[in-house]
Amino acid sequence: MSARHAAGRFGLLRAGRQRVVVLIAVATVGLGLLLTMFDTTGHGVAERSTGTAAPGVYGTPGSGQSPSARLGWGFTHTEYSADRGTAAAEDSAGRLLAAQPLPQNQAIMGWGADNPEPSPGQYDFNGLDSRIALIRKTGGTPVITLCCAPDWMKGGARGATDWSRIEAAPTPDHYADFAQLAAKVAQRYPDVHDFIVWNEFKGFWNDSAQRWDYEDYTRLYNLAYRAVKGVNPRNMVGGPYLNMDSMPPGSKDNSSSVSGPWGSLDQRVVDALDYWKRNKAGADFLVVDGSSTTHDGALVPDDFTATEKFNDLSRWLRQDTGLPLWWAEWYVKPDHTVWPENRLMAVQATAMTQLAEGGTDTAFYWNPESESGDCSGCLWTGTGADQQGGTPLPMMNLLRRFAAAFPPGTAFRSVTVDNTKVRVLASDRTLLAVNTTDQQITAHIDGKAVNLGPYAVSWTNR
Repeated sequence: MSARHAAGRFGLLRAGRQRVVVLIAVATVGLGLLLTMFDTTGHGVAERSTGTAAPGVYGTPGSGQSPSARLGWGFTHTEYSADRGTAAAEDSAGRLLAAQPLPQNQAIMGWGADNPEPSPGQYDFNGLDSRIALIRKTGGTPVITLCCAPDWMKGGARGATDWSRIEAAPTPDHYADFAQLAAKVAQRYPDVHDFIVWNEFKGFWNDSAQRWDYEDYTRLYNLAYRAVKGVNPRNMVGGPYLNMDSMPPGSKDNSSSVSGPWGSLDQRVVDALDYWKRNKAGADFLVVDGSSTTHDGALVPDDFTATEKFNDLSRWLRQDTGLPLWWAEWYVKPDHTVWPENRLMAVQATAMTQLAEGGTDTAFYWNPESESGDCSGCLWTGTGADQQGGTPLPMMNLLRRFAAAFPPGTAFRSVTVDNTKVRVLASDRTLLAVNTTDQQITAHIDGKAVNLGPYAVSWTNR
């Protein structure tokens, strides 16, 4: 998430037993097995861990699957997820996730995970163990985001955690320590094969030059890349997790030649990506994130057309880097804006069609789960709310339906539509049609009349 989004979304990062987001990777460890401990340091190691998966068995984790950079459609865990709440609600959410396993993303610190190394060589993996256990138990594909850094790596006190400084990057003299922590994490969870290095260049902004400090980020990236590969050469590692910030049409400030009706990509983002491409130690996939809004939070020329940014940038990024493309986060509305649920689902569905058509290989939906579950766009009702928690909400239904209908490598077919207000995506088996208006309309899709309610998201199987 970008610096301008940090205040709202980093509000989910708090001290104490908070749960953190981890990127989903392929789970190959049997259900209910104890978490394996590893010592990757040369000095005394102290660890605190639950050591066991959460109770209950919901699904069957994958076994013997090969690491892949094409995971499809999944979601990112935030502070309040399905491993925290009443027993009945946690069980309901767990069964929901196991019914159709998806890639799941979790960070090593924050978003539900504690400080993994409060002091050098002193580890606390309780929060992260809980999330990985949840992913394993529900059969998901686990991915781990290597962010953020313990306080002592960024000038803070040993043994302390100041969650207000979660966005600070390690100081250069601790880059190697962070890489060692990355190796420790990779060894601890041998069934996790997909790793993202850092998050949105947090702490890597050069104020004096008014640009990203891509030199230092790339140094950190290269050390972490080599460390994770050193644990298992088959592990998949990617970056740089840049925010695809864009300027409004006609803007002269930092505008690049990568443009569309939605505006133009910030030239400082292009510069950072170019440097990383030329100087990276290696990469198995490219990671970005972003919103269909402009830098100023506007939707140009409207909320649906603005989503074409995802298509245009996905095509450009794939051509520019030649790497499999991951969107670690994607957003469709300005911060602190509330839309009716049907409008939100229609714009979300349209954004997903744009990402898919652009050639996205992996995409994670940032699940804005709250303790009560009373939030726009949540995937399930809050597990801490009551005994009815953990039941699916419209966005979960959309995500699961889309993931099943359009997995990576889907061949899309051309569709004729006589109404410009209808957006479609079709394979040989499934057709998705979205009404982008708040009115009842009729459209002829491949010659067949289809009635669509206001902001309808319609599915047709052949």
